Amino acid sequence: MKLEILEKYCYYHIYNRGINGATIFENDENKIYFLKQLAKYTENKLSIFAYCLMKNHFHLVIRLNVEEKEVTQSFSNLFNSYAKAFNKQINRTGSLFEKHFKRIKLKDENYLRRLIIYIHLNPKHHLDQDFKSFRFSSYQAFLSDKETKIEREEVLDLFGDFENFIFCHNQKNDFLDEVYTFE
Repeated sequence: MKLEILEKYCYYHIYNRGINGATIFENDENKIYFLKQLAKYTENKLSIFAYCLMKNHFHLVIRLNVEEKEVTQSFSNLFNSYAKAFNKQINRTGSLFEKHFKRIKLKDENYLRRLIIYIHLNPKHHLDQDFKSFRFSSYQAFLSDKETKIEREEVLDLFGDFENFIFCHNQKNDFLDEVYTFE
């Protein structure tokens, strides 16, 4: 499978899962560490518009701010760093993630909006949990006034305003089930 080339200033859905669907986050501390490593390795290289960390996979919506080679190397460093720490913690060896992280270039703003909603609703679809209170998704960063690495203002502008952002997330979103079914 030929991987999509990452282009500067373009938006992408980045996702991956544990090899053979294995768990990649055993606990909240693993997820916190992953987010810290994400911030560390990608700072100033990309903008994050949404994320969700599930037990055996993750989703990111990003925009590249630098050339592909730099971002690809940053993701490689992130995943290697995380896998080494995770493997050491649970006394495991070998690959943690599927071979290459998946990437899909987003073609338009409507698709970008739908993807952000899909990612935020992931806990509802996979765990039947309330996505509004799910701790490891960027949804709560949009509800908070706390400082965040998420491009809060840009995303809210994409939805028109805060109220419409909330409204769109609360609609029946059956069409989102068709967007991605890899998990």
